[in-house]
Amino acid sequence: MSQARPGAARLAFGAAGIGNLYTELTDQQAYDAVTAAWRQGVRHFDTAPHYGLGLSERRLGAALREHPRPSYTLSTKVGRRLEPADGTGDDLAHGFAVPATHRRVWDFTADGIRRTLDASLERLGLDHVDTVYLHDPDDHAEQAFREGYPALERLRSEGVVGAIGAGMNQTAMLTRFVRDTDVDVVLCAGRYTLLDQSALTDLLPAARERGTAVVIGGAFNSGLLAEPRPGATYNYAAATGELVDRALRLKAVAERHGTTLRAAALAFCAAHPAVTGVLVGARSAAEADDCAEQFRTPVPAALWQELRETGLLPADAPVPHEQPGEEP
Repeated sequence: MSQARPGAARLAFGAAGIGNLYTELTDQQAYDAVTAAWRQGVRHFDTAPHYGLGLSERRLGAALREHPRPSYTLSTKVGRRLEPADGTGDDLAHGFAVPATHRRVWDFTADGIRRTLDASLERLGLDHVDTVYLHDPDDHAEQAFREGYPALERLRSEGVVGAIGAGMNQTAMLTRFVRDTDVDVVLCAGRYTLLDQSALTDLLPAARERGTAVVIGGAFNSGLLAEPRPGATYNYAAATGELVDRALRLKAVAERHGTTLRAAALAFCAAHPAVTGVLVGARSAAEADDCAEQFRTPVPAALWQELRETGLLPADAPVPHEQPGEEP
């Protein structure tokens, strides 16, 4: 699962699911998912305080504790500071099936960044993380650039974190981070997939020009590309009929060429030369194993040709067999 595709993109474990995204998991199920990913060779894990009000960080830290710290890398996020709440009700309004023990406070101040990271390190049981992202600063751009980003620079210079960046579901502000700051990496969720190639217009060219790493999240657009059907989710909401139809057409092409839509979706994300990682969430050992299998599955060159010829993929989107050194 950790084997890099030519071009160096690796599959990584997204830990939102083990924070009880949508439905509840047991601690054992979460542990089994992380352990299966490790068994498959995954060595990078991504989490955030937002995921289950800290539950994802606690579970991920516990599962990784049995492994030597230098043997893996881990990223978390800042910008949503957790404050104690009365604990009544649940957090399903934010997508997580956990008790509302805390509330999220948007905070991209220098003090807020440091406090949020300190709390994350405590939950993870670690003294440092490898990467820290500013998490969804969409509506807080001024504070994120004026205070949050410089705070991350200081943490990097102090050695508290290794790499710094921003993680978002849009490309415009990520492109600004790439062009106007010294971020090491950006995490782009859902904007470079078989259904949405908007990152091709700004973010990916800028990242390649500046030498900034790009990690792609949301390769399945939150579910539709994993299992296209009426009622499937796209960007965390019910997919429109038009999107379902398009996903079903993509699936039919994949199956005609003897592969799966999941394998094609992952291979597409990994093929761009600016992309260094593809982040996929798993809620169980079976899902982690399947992600590994799909990531390793060869995707025939003829599939990409048909997608272009039928207008399901733009001609300028890189595909695996066009990358230097790519094996068929």
